[in-house]
Amino acid sequence: MSNSSTVWLSRNSYRHLASLARVLLTALTLATHVAAAGPATQPAPRKPSELYNVTAVWTLHVTFAPDQWGAMEPNRINRPPFGGPGAGPGVFLAPTFLKDGDQNHDSKLSKDEFHALGEKWFADWDKDNAGRLTPDPLRAGLNAAFAPPAPGSPGAPAPASPQPGIMLQGQQGRRNGLASAMGLEFQYVRADLDFNGQLIKDIAIRHKGNGTWMESMGSVKRSMKIQTDHFVKGQEFAGVSTINLHNCVTDASFMNEVLSHRLFRDAGVPAPRTAYARVFVTVPGKYDRKYFGLYSMVENIDTTFTKEHFAAKGGALFKPVTPFPFTDLGPNWDSYQQTYDPKTKLSAPEKQRLVDFARLVTHADDAEFAAKVPDFVDLDNFARFMAIEVYLSTLDSILSIGQNYYAYLHPKSGQFHFMPWDLDHSFGQFPMIGTQEQREQLSIHHPWRGDIRFLERVYKVQAFRNLYLARLDEFSRTIFKPDRFHQQVDEIAAAIRPAVGEESEVKLRRLNRVAAGQSPDGPGIADAVFGRGRGSLMQARKPIKAFVTARSQSILDQVSGKSQGQTLADFGFGAPPGPGPDRSARGGPGAPGQQRGGGGPGNFLAPAFMTAFDANRDRQLTRDELLQGLDKWFDAWNTDKTGLLTDDQIRAGINKVLTPSRPGSPGGPVLTPLNGPPPREPA
Repeated sequence: MSNSSTVWLSRNSYRHLASLARVLLTALTLATHVAAAGPATQPAPRKPSELYNVTAVWTLHVTFAPDQWGAMEPNRINRPPFGGPGAGPGVFLAPTFLKDGDQNHDSKLSKDEFHALGEKWFADWDKDNAGRLTPDPLRAGLNAAFAPPAPGSPGAPAPASPQPGIMLQGQQGRRNGLASAMGLEFQYVRADLDFNGQLIKDIAIRHKGNGTWMESMGSVKRSMKIQTDHFVKGQEFAGVSTINLHNCVTDASFMNEVLSHRLFRDAGVPAPRTAYARVFVTVPGKYDRKYFGLYSMVENIDTTFTKEHFAAKGGALFKPVTPFPFTDLGPNWDSYQQTYDPKTKLSAPEKQRLVDFARLVTHADDAEFAAKVPDFVDLDNFARFMAIEVYLSTLDSILSIGQNYYAYLHPKSGQFHFMPWDLDHSFGQFPMIGTQEQREQLSIHHPWRGDIRFLERVYKVQAFRNLYLARLDEFSRTIFKPDRFHQQVDEIAAAIRPAVGEESEVKLRRLNRVAAGQSPDGPGIADAVFGRGRGSLMQARKPIKAFVTARSQSILDQVSGKSQGQTLADFGFGAPPGPGPDRSARGGPGAPGQQRGGGGPGNFLAPAFMTAFDANRDRQLTRDELLQGLDKWFDAWNTDKTGLLTDDQIRAGINKVLTPSRPGSPGGPVLTPLNGPPPREPA
């Protein structure tokens, strides 16, 4: 073969190899894009075990008719259950204005009474006689003025009140939670769903959520609930009829719920399975396959769930909302109905079982309670449930506000079993209660805030304590290992990065920081509520990796007796900032390790008061500034110019100054201070 032929073959081979390289590069690029798009190329799941996989990222495309999309906006209830028109913070705050200011008891406030109320507040709050209120004493004073009284204290609701303490209940027969309590009701509309290429026609879909709803009101990315059999009887998908899509707006990691539910399941507690979903929406004339973002997809707790986990047909399923569970509300079931929000049709014996347990919790002496509580509560389940609740320091729960869990009454044993729900604030990320240190060092012996009689009594029962401490000791050596969580974070972060990046570069940057164990660099719930730069009143929250390292060591130290941990304050959403004696880890007074936490209604009100009344913008309120500001409020709220403020006018006035409507918003109250910037779509 000639040299020229050799050269030609070499060049030809080079061209061939170059062409082959381009083909391989193209294929690699295509494969990368397909991987980045998530598992849309995977077949649709056929059963729940295929549907719920913690690293699965499904693709959902929901198509609405324009009228159905518009109808999905929440209805407004004109008169919430607490009286007065409309909804909003006025529902919670107006009673205090009247209670503290109505001197002649005519259920109205004159301008003189309103002015005198301001003088009283300033005198009470200026404890150091400084003549001015800086943010800390202002928050502390507002906490003291507006926190709900503990049951049994002067001014507390009567024991038969269906919802003592903070109002988180809707009207009788409606959903519970903050959004419902503020007068918002979600309704189902019709739509079509394409789930990874499989079309499900005529589904029912509505918005859902409470705190996440409030935070995402200025965004298209709101939590949603899908029911496949609402309009088409018997229609299911992958063996389920309900799909919950949670928007993760409070959680930069997108993992709090996913990993927390997984931890409960690992501990032997029935808990929802999870996956992820990229959600696209089409509304003709408005959205054309618009990407709303990455959602966590959470299994529904319903009769299908209980049948699978308890191997029992029937039973009663409750979703309690009360900071004081199992309190005697009298013999009439109507007093319990809204508080315990049954999700199944109840028989007379099932109703009576709950009433009987409430009587036992409320009235039995210690010996009788210890002897009978195992008949009513599966203590092993409750020990496991509480061990994980306490480890996660998830305080938006039975440990404080009294929500976000289910109780299942087993049809054969007659015992209550407990299951978790709504864990977006887990891993110590509920900044409205306690400090970061308190949440990391939360006492295993007294982990609740305030006087929760049910928990206090159960924790004194030796049979429960033995099970509970044994579980904490076991889990400390197994599922509480920090490296285990670190590995899970890395695994999920790798799976969801493409979908998060598709949603927002900012969110991807925050996810990467959190996955690396660093605090996110963007706004969280505090900034979303107060506006950028105003969230400093709430402490920064540690990401999962940093939290579990500190929390696991705290649990080890407490189980071994090296530490008592820290307990929480007992009123409001927290307590006035600063140190002070409170309960010990075992319920005694003034023990070491106790600090009063930050938080409370003052965290929400202080920025509004400061913004409204601080005339010279020195971040301090003088007596004159407070009184002049309240006088202006009176004149603005007294719309009929009678010189007397009614309860309705006080509520409406509070709503106006604390929840101004934002131009172009989809409607509803927006929790921002007076003159503060409206919340942006969370980054």
